[in-house]
Amino acid sequence: MNHCQPAILEAPVPLQARHLFFSLGSPGELRAALDRLVPLIDGRSLVVGLGQPLVQVLGCSVSGLRAFPCFGGALVDVPSTQHALWCWLRGADRGELLHLSRRLEAALFPALTLDHMVEVFRHKEGRDLTGYEDGTENPVGDAAIEAALVTEGGAGDVGGSFAVIQRWVHDLNYFESLPATDQDDIFGRRKSDNEELDEAPASAHVKRTAQESFEPEAFMVRRSMPWVEGERAGLMFLCFGRSFAAFEVQMRRMAGVDDGIVDALYRFSRPVSGEYYWCPPLRDGVLDLSALQIC
Repeated sequence: MNHCQPAILEAPVPLQARHLFFSLGSPGELRAALDRLVPLIDGRSLVVGLGQPLVQVLGCSVSGLRAFPCFGGALVDVPSTQHALWCWLRGADRGELLHLSRRLEAALFPALTLDHMVEVFRHKEGRDLTGYEDGTENPVGDAAIEAALVTEGGAGDVGGSFAVIQRWVHDLNYFESLPATDQDDIFGRRKSDNEELDEAPASAHVKRTAQESFEPEAFMVRRSMPWVEGERAGLMFLCFGRSFAAFEVQMRRMAGVDDGIVDALYRFSRPVSGEYYWCPPLRDGVLDLSALQIC
């Protein structure tokens, strides 16, 4: 699939990255700002996602795009903090990411203003700060394309993807106070060898989110990375899908909507944000916004 923003399917995650979240400023300047944004996007060092607030202000629509929902019936908090635009900056040099961030801010102002930024990083070979491997059983090859990308539709649709972002805050002091067996039961895997537990509790994360256990199967491509700010730390959950359906059925089950069983991750972690974005495809290496029909 040569139309997607390449980082969506690239593995492993980068050594360093930044998530930038922009709010609407001067809507009348928005089209000019998008014109300045397009040349900056290569889909590899810089991935962009458009939120429903931005698309609505333009008077446009994107099939399948909506704001992060309220998960009715959830037994735990699943907050929605939708922004207008999201940028995922990727690399190995924090200084270069800083300079790219500044260029983006300048290009988008005053139509869009930076609300906040989260720096993330790769831990070991791709682990959560708890030490457990992240992204286990991610689909690869054709299966990843099928899970993450829109493969049917018109110009400006094929190669697009839908991104979900949640910032999770960990209570690492509590987690590290637990016996190793309790930690393994939370994830449903052994930290030592990443093997799934035969007798994992019903609340284990692997039981709540087993992609093949849904009908239809709920596969998505995850690109999550840890974050640290002062004494606070956790995981910036990021996944890509051909729609939001796979994430939503998994999140509903994690939140206890389906059967009253809450994912054991909530014993030591909680989401403090939730956002949905449409990641446009590329055409001849250039961001393709033709689906918006604004040109």
